[in-house]
Amino acid sequence: MAMELQQNLRLEQRQLLTPRMIQSMEILQMPLAALEERIEQELETNPVLEMREDRGEEGEVEVLNPDTGDNDTLRVDESLADDFARLERISEYLENEEFSPTYNDLKSMSHGPSVSSYTGERDAKMDAMANTAARVGNLTEHLLNQWSLVDIEPIPTPSANGNGSANGEAVISVDQVRRAGEILVGYLDDRGYLTTSPAQIQAEVQKRHKNVPPVAAFHEAFRLVRLLDPAGVGAVSLQDCLMLQLDSLELDPELAEGHDFLLERTLVRSHLKDLEQNRYPQIARKTGRSIEDLKEAVRRIGRLHPHPGKLIAADEAPPIMPDATIRYNEDTGEYDIEMTRDQAPDLYIRQLYRKMLRQRQGDKSTREFLSQNVRNARWLIESIEQRRTTIERVIRAVVDHQREFFEKGPESLKPLPMIQVADELGIHVATVSRAVSEKWIDTPRGIFPLRRFFSGGTRSDDGEEMSWDAVKEKLKRIVEHEDKQNPLNDDQIVEMLAGEGIELARRTVAKYRKLLHIPTARQRKAY
Repeated sequence: MAMELQQNLRLEQRQLLTPRMIQSMEILQMPLAALEERIEQELETNPVLEMREDRGEEGEVEVLNPDTGDNDTLRVDESLADDFARLERISEYLENEEFSPTYNDLKSMSHGPSVSSYTGERDAKMDAMANTAARVGNLTEHLLNQWSLVDIEPIPTPSANGNGSANGEAVISVDQVRRAGEILVGYLDDRGYLTTSPAQIQAEVQKRHKNVPPVAAFHEAFRLVRLLDPAGVGAVSLQDCLMLQLDSLELDPELAEGHDFLLERTLVRSHLKDLEQNRYPQIARKTGRSIEDLKEAVRRIGRLHPHPGKLIAADEAPPIMPDATIRYNEDTGEYDIEMTRDQAPDLYIRQLYRKMLRQRQGDKSTREFLSQNVRNARWLIESIEQRRTTIERVIRAVVDHQREFFEKGPESLKPLPMIQVADELGIHVATVSRAVSEKWIDTPRGIFPLRRFFSGGTRSDDGEEMSWDAVKEKLKRIVEHEDKQNPLNDDQIVEMLAGEGIELARRTVAKYRKLLHIPTARQRKAY
């Protein structure tokens, strides 16, 4: 069989992502708070970019074309069809989300902020930072700070060889117990639970390190760690966690007032499953206590925290900054959109650097440096302006389609696929998806994520279209108005919805009920 080499020509067209395209998509999908942070970062790292204190002519941004040295102007009211076409081409390439960078992925590509020198003048941002409470440390730091102050006594243990104290006992030192406690604290999960036994931890650590404290030191450290604050840390289960907290409460006369610790411990020790299933009559028969006593005890137990570790340095919810406010205009009878003030119109390139580029004099490296920074500044301003216009157009489409939501409430939410809005605006559906990502709007009905207004739906018997979120709201309303002493089961909820013209299967009702965190009929029953 002969082998030969052949040459073939093939014409192939590929679309590659430039850093500018990545930046454009990054800024489009940024939440407003992240965008402001990005602008601050660019102001620090790009010497040619400045923020105008007093806005000039409304709707006009002056930037410099670094290739020609001329001034270009972006106008808010001009058509941005070319920008949308460019972004659509990018979106088509990135339609497969595997190649779509998220904001967190792209953020790491940005330059780190530089440190500004202090000029001696008071700065509003520095004052705000100075008056902000310091961030609380994590659970491990919190516990180790306490552990370093715990009084530990040496532990006498039977000696295998007779060495040690005068009475033939070996002694586990304070340092060994303290070291064991530090290791145990590191094994606690974010709930504050210890899911591995002290003996197993000692064996694991002994495989990796020398001079590991003995098992007895770990057991003593385990006992002492469970006395640290917050009460319940070091627990091995939910039941153990609640019992530790009850023990802590009983030691404080003021906090212990009003507690029936005998009944509360009985419920935690033997009837947690029954409480979960709302079996108050069975518990009452077994304990010999009234249902009212049980409900009062459960109310007190409900004050305990199932995950005490999360009380320390709990994750803070990021602040919500609406990108737009929707207001009803009584004069026109329409809903007006007021975009949150963005900083793009206030960004400009300093006159000094514009002159330097026009003169085409000076060191070549300096000119290249200035030209590159001017290009970066220009692209940033264009990307921010395109972001604002895209989001505004998407919000306008939402307001037009969901008018009944703003007038009547969540039960009137209509189905609105993203592809429908994309077709109306003449842009790609992926562009719409990025435009609504992590965006919020302030409406007469409250503040909602923009993505909530996009969903599929169903059609009622009278031909009215309803989104799945609207169906969930109707289900929630039915449960809220049911007889709590005789709650509706899923079959009865199906019948109630059918009475309103909404045909759903029982399993669909059960699925929505779980998504809404609504318990079963037995668990909702009030005694």
